[in-house]
Amino acid sequence: MIAVWHTATWRTRAAMLTLLALALGALLVPALARTDPLAIGDALALRLLPPLAVDPTGHFHLLGTDAFGRDLFVRAMLAGRLSLAVGVAGSLLAGVAGIAIGALAGWHGGVIDRLAMAAGDVLLAIPRLIILLVCAALWPPGATMVVTILVLTGWMGVARLVRGEVRGVRARPFVESARAMGATPARTLWRHVLPNALAPAIVAIALGVGSAVLLESGLSFLGLGIQPPQPSWGNMIADGRELIVLAPWIALAPGIALILTVLSCTLLGDALRDRLAGDEMETMRAGS
Repeated sequence: MIAVWHTATWRTRAAMLTLLALALGALLVPALARTDPLAIGDALALRLLPPLAVDPTGHFHLLGTDAFGRDLFVRAMLAGRLSLAVGVAGSLLAGVAGIAIGALAGWHGGVIDRLAMAAGDVLLAIPRLIILLVCAALWPPGATMVVTILVLTGWMGVARLVRGEVRGVRARPFVESARAMGATPARTLWRHVLPNALAPAIVAIALGVGSAVLLESGLSFLGLGIQPPQPSWGNMIADGRELIVLAPWIALAPGIALILTVLSCTLLGDALRDRLAGDEMETMRAGS
């Protein structure tokens, strides 16, 4: 990330600072808050206070309060903690699964390759809604189910990228040299092939974080993800949709946080892709 920062454009740096601010806010704000973000407040005195309001007890509410008198800023940061954790965990686990399957398929070829790619094609052909309904029948709604859906529906693209890279790298001279020196197939794959085939997978995982956060929010909006009273950006937006005219800030606060997160992850993924592509070009020039 340090290398990306030094060569980044102002948009990429803004994305990095935005994600850092959201992550720090998600960690610190709920812990330092003077009110419990899950407890229902005074419905008469605290309900639907607008942004920048001061309640009768003297507490300042940066983003206002919701229909139950709860501070929206604290709840949005607490929701961000869970949404970011689920998004990062789901994207990383899907990436690890995709890397493992793609590496084995590209290295061994044959039956393993055909079975792995066929499994990916089958999952791609099944609508995500069907997978969602099956998971909802097997597990209660919550973070575990969301991460499971992210892994089941997210490994195929990474696997195809890694498979293609491994098939290309395994024919290079340094791989043949490692084999000639007596390296086992597992060591050759782990030490020589896989490190040179991970660049596209890393970019896909980075770009997948934003998509995972968006999917988690969508599931929570539909009531199939994180369940109240635990806040998620998705269920917070769902809570505010019926009051969008009377109190639009209830849906706007988590909505803006969600948009900033997805946009920042996309910009960071693009910057990382450009950085890795530049490094690969430099390596090719050095080799020639």
